Amino acid sequence: MVKLTRIYTKGGDGGETSLGNGARVPKFDLRVAAYGSVDETNACIGLARLHVDASVDTMLAAIQNDLFDLGADLCTPEAPAPKHEALRISDAQVERLEREIDALNERLAPLDSFILPGGSAAAAHLHLARTVARRAEREIVELATREKVNPAAIRYVNRLSDHLFVVSRHVNGDGKADILWVPGKNRR
Repeated sequence: MVKLTRIYTKGGDGGETSLGNGARVPKFDLRVAAYGSVDETNACIGLARLHVDASVDTMLAAIQNDLFDLGADLCTPEAPAPKHEALRISDAQVERLEREIDALNERLAPLDSFILPGGSAAAAHLHLARTVARRAEREIVELATREKVNPAAIRYVNRLSDHLFVVSRHVNGDGKADILWVPGKNRR
């Protein structure tokens, strides 16, 4: 368990930060950017939770906890025979997202256009979280081209953006308040 007694350490004043294994890297390191985008996704979800009902809030609370697991996974590079076992995203966490997506999606009408972010405050915040999750996914996938990354972490963040999309439609009256894109509408 984490115990924080001091909020500032001055350890990053030189532009470096520590990874979960103690290694020091520049704050612009791709690994740091990836888990930073995961953290930003979590903050966006926190905003969305202010506007949702209890059942959606329960799902989003579980996701926020998962995102700390994902951050812990990403901040600790995989290594052979580590001293301490790192916290890693699991297939079970990915599968939970898939079950929730499937259950919510059953109630939604199929789309015949793309959706513009909005409709309700909750949906707008969820769309913002979805786009930040997509950035995190791009950064994690790029990191995986350079270093070993837990495959379940990539699957999780990919499902997460799908989950946030489906939940945004759900909170928009199961899609009734979705704002559809009208291609070329304002070209005149």
